[in-house]
Amino acid sequence: MVPGVVPVRYESAVEKAIREAVERGEFDDLPGKGRPLPNLTDADENWWIRGYLRREGVPSDALLPTPVQLRKEVERLPETVRDLPTEQAVRDLVADLNARIVAYLRAPDGPRLPLRRADPEDVVETWRVHREARTEALRRARAQEPPAPSRRRWWRRRAAPN
Repeated sequence: MVPGVVPVRYESAVEKAIREAVERGEFDDLPGKGRPLPNLTDADENWWIRGYLRREGVPSDALLPTPVQLRKEVERLPETVRDLPTEQAVRDLVADLNARIVAYLRAPDGPRLPLRRADPEDVVETWRVHREARTEALRRARAQEPPAPSRRRWWRRRAAPN
C-alpha cells in the first residue's frame, strides 16, 4: 500500500444512494432519533409475532387450537347475540356455531377437549330476557326525561309587528 493514497473501493448503487443522502442531511432530525429501538430488551423470541398481530388487528384467539376457539365462542354466546336485532338472526348464529362444532367433532384436530353444541332454545331465551330488560330500561329512561321544548321553525315564524 502506498502511503497517502486511498484505495478505491467498490460502492454499490444502494450504498452510494445512502452516502449521498447522509451528505445532503436527509437523515437528520428523524422521528425517534436518540431513542432506543423497541423490543431489543424483550427476551421473548416471538415478540415479532405479537407485534405483527397487534399491527394487523388480528385477535390473539385466532392462534388458538380449534376446540379452544369453539369453547370460547360457546362461552361468549350470550354477549355475542345480545345486540342482534331478531330471533332469526340469533338462531342463524347458533346454527352456524353448532355446524362448526359438529364439523370439528367429525374430524378433530389439535387437543381433544370435551365440546358440546349450544342449545338454540336456551340462547334465544337468554336473548329475549336481555331484550325485554333493555326495552324496559329505555322506557323508564324516556319517562324520566323532561319533554323537549317546542320550537317554531324559522319558516313558520310570524313577522314581528312594526
